[in-house]
Amino acid sequence: MATKIISASFNGIDGEVVYVEVDINKGLPSFSIVGLPDISVKESKERVRSAIINSGFKFPLGRVVINLAPADIKKIGTLLDLPIAVAILLESGQIVMADTSKYMLVGELSLSGEVKAVNGCLPIIIEGKNHRINNYIIPEQNVEETMLIKNNNIFTFANLKQVADFLIYEDQYPIKLTKYEKITSNHNIKENFSDVFGNESAKRALEIAAASNHNIILYGPAGSGKTMLARRLPSILPDLSYEECLEVTKIYSVSGNLKDKSGVISYRPFRNPHHTTPKNTLIGGGRELTIGEISLAHRGVLFLDELLEFDRRILECLREPLEDKVIRISRLSGKVSYPADFIFISAMNTCPCGKSNGIDGGSCICTDIEKHKYRKRLSKAIADRIDLYVQVAQVPFDQLMKETKRESSEIIKERVEKARKIQKDRYSELGILFNSQLDHSDIKKYIKLDCACISLLEQIYDKYHISTRGLDKILKVSRTIADLNNQQDINKATIVEALNYRKFFDGEII
Repeated sequence: MATKIISASFNGIDGEVVYVEVDINKGLPSFSIVGLPDISVKESKERVRSAIINSGFKFPLGRVVINLAPADIKKIGTLLDLPIAVAILLESGQIVMADTSKYMLVGELSLSGEVKAVNGCLPIIIEGKNHRINNYIIPEQNVEETMLIKNNNIFTFANLKQVADFLIYEDQYPIKLTKYEKITSNHNIKENFSDVFGNESAKRALEIAAASNHNIILYGPAGSGKTMLARRLPSILPDLSYEECLEVTKIYSVSGNLKDKSGVISYRPFRNPHHTTPKNTLIGGGRELTIGEISLAHRGVLFLDELLEFDRRILECLREPLEDKVIRISRLSGKVSYPADFIFISAMNTCPCGKSNGIDGGSCICTDIEKHKYRKRLSKAIADRIDLYVQVAQVPFDQLMKETKRESSEIIKERVEKARKIQKDRYSELGILFNSQLDHSDIKKYIKLDCACISLLEQIYDKYHISTRGLDKILKVSRTIADLNNQQDINKATIVEALNYRKFFDGEII
């Protein structure tokens, strides 16, 4: 009878339970793996053989067949090395285990038998928990990320010999059992809004964006402080909740980006890819369906500096994630969906030379045709998906020298947290958290308009010929402004302020 061991693979950022079945029969010596293994799994044959021999065991003679079930799901990664080796040792009678369904095993093996770290340990254990598996054998190097998991027994090992001894002498073998620990953020954000001189309207817009996850574009001449302002956005965002921490750490675990010593992403990500970044790196995908920057920014901030320097075809790929907060990738190797719920912020110059301030032209040497061609790199489809447009002007010299009291990020963060709490309570029945998530039908229900507001909106709609989506964005931003002001309903003042944040180049209302 074949031996069966519980292990796992991946499906997107989620774990997928895999059963490793081993059968050893008489015949010419052979070692085969079936069940849709990828190249890394196929290569495990040589690693497993050497690891077993170098750990003091014998590799069985005969026909060794490994089946990875279910057979219709592609198995990826090196994490199946350890369960394959243990299953072979069990089937060949070199170790004895009363209940093979008691543990889930994952780990890569070196030729000497060391158990090496693997990507995606956290989502694998979460999936195992969904299948009511409570005991896990994992590499020592993966212990930190597993501390996020509650109510599970997680055993860590350095080599195959230790794993075998533990399974044989389970009651007597001394081993450290990893338990859940409450995670606190140890990420110190140095950037603070108190460092910023002037540009009060830009600070206000960033506060609005943080309060309701609104997307925002900062535009203005080079050196006006757009990048400095954008880098301070994370400092006013609330800390990650436990559930958000799990989500983000899962993504970084699967993608192999857990560089933090704690093994946990306990702070909101801030991703700032260069404008030469290729499509598969920014969006995700490629032959191996890799995770892109937009998913690494999940629950945090995606900042695209020099937006119009990005390839337009790449920018067009942002339509879906900006709207649906998810990216769906289809390739010959399969289909996958990655979360991409981030605050989108970008900075851009108003002309190719970067000297135009959008008002009097400054010392700009660009022609009107060059400016028009440059600005057309941002398509109407992407522009329609942005909530806030803010012009950032160069700060006058006297303001730079003036000693004035400036609000700190901590004070702004308190207002942001209060506004988010108001929204969370308001939309508890809808299952959403922010004004920015409201559908057109929900807007009519949750945003009350008096006669003065309706009259003003009609004038705006007729005068500026804005789209329905643009009108909805004015209302949603207006609602966020009212929440920050602790107002029950929106009014003409909040609508006018929201309208001012819809002005783009040359005063055009988007």
